Amino acid sequence: MKESIMFAGGIVIACAVMLMTAFGPRVDSAEAAEKVYRMKIQSLFPRGDVSMETLKVFADSAAEKSDGKLQIKIFAEPELVPGDQLFGATKRGVVDMLHGMGGMWGGMVPIGYVEFNLPLAFSIPEASTFKAKAQAVRDFFTENGFMDLLREEYAKEGLYLLDIHTYGPVPFVLSTEPIKTCDDLQGMKIKADGGNMAYHTGVGMQGVQMSPTETYMGLKLGTVDAAEWDVSAVTGLKWNEVAPYWVKGMECDHTTGHILVSMKKWNALPDDLKAAMHAAAEDYWHATVEAYESEMEAVNKLVEEGEVIVNVLDQQCQQEYADVAHQMWEDYAKQDEASAKAIKMIKEWRGVN
Repeated sequence: MKESIMFAGGIVIACAVMLMTAFGPRVDSAEAAEKVYRMKIQSLFPRGDVSMETLKVFADSAAEKSDGKLQIKIFAEPELVPGDQLFGATKRGVVDMLHGMGGMWGGMVPIGYVEFNLPLAFSIPEASTFKAKAQAVRDFFTENGFMDLLREEYAKEGLYLLDIHTYGPVPFVLSTEPIKTCDDLQGMKIKADGGNMAYHTGVGMQGVQMSPTETYMGLKLGTVDAAEWDVSAVTGLKWNEVAPYWVKGMECDHTTGHILVSMKKWNALPDDLKAAMHAAAEDYWHATVEAYESEMEAVNKLVEEGEVIVNVLDQQCQQEYADVAHQMWEDYAKQDEASAKAIKMIKEWRGVN
């Protein structure tokens, strides 16, 4: 009797195990397949900035390419953290992703100074159109090992470099007075940022740090005589109302920013969602090219209407800027081994000795 009961009990247990085996994993797989990854990205820039507003393309594309499994919520500076805390907050995973530019983090990742707006490094005279110049820059990043080098350096800080985007021509300089020669700019005060401070002071100007929101009044009151930003200096900030002279001849055709992802959050994503995010970031690159091309067209229309007056620096002054730029390349190459490799890549690409 006891043996019969044990036999019957064994059958019940075996059936239960079979049922768990049959149905348990299916439920788990279904749950995994339907898992939604909710992520936050904050821009280094405030609302109204062209590149920040265009991040909607990135978020929408990520949702579409992942069948809704990637849900990315966008924040502007300083909605989650102040801009100067964004890098550290993303490293710690407080923010999942950041949208910004390498020059801001150069004190922690020195190659960032090379990546972002190295003077004249991303000037592409052989390409005739805005999009062609942009594609030449992207090809350099993605096909010559430059992006791989950058990823290695950001990985040391616990961050994954997802992709790049453009801000169009930088430095975009506006002046209150005509400037055509380097004699014209001697002693002029220019609102400048980062490495461009040394770039402009190297040809005789006086660099002044000033926030974008203060610059309009600074130009109007004569606190500064000139200021640099990107094209939104005209289309968004309206500096041309008080500084109508657009000074050309020292700018890069395209200056790049990037999206950095917390490495911990990146590694937690399945491979298919990593691929979806990469594809979305490439869509965002093309969206910024379109957006900044449109902004440049708006400025050129203002040139035709006389609201903006183009001043092209003479060849001697352009050469003086070039000499300063190439000395800056040498100085940046001395920062660390990665920066030296990056400068070597750029020199070979641009045919500079």
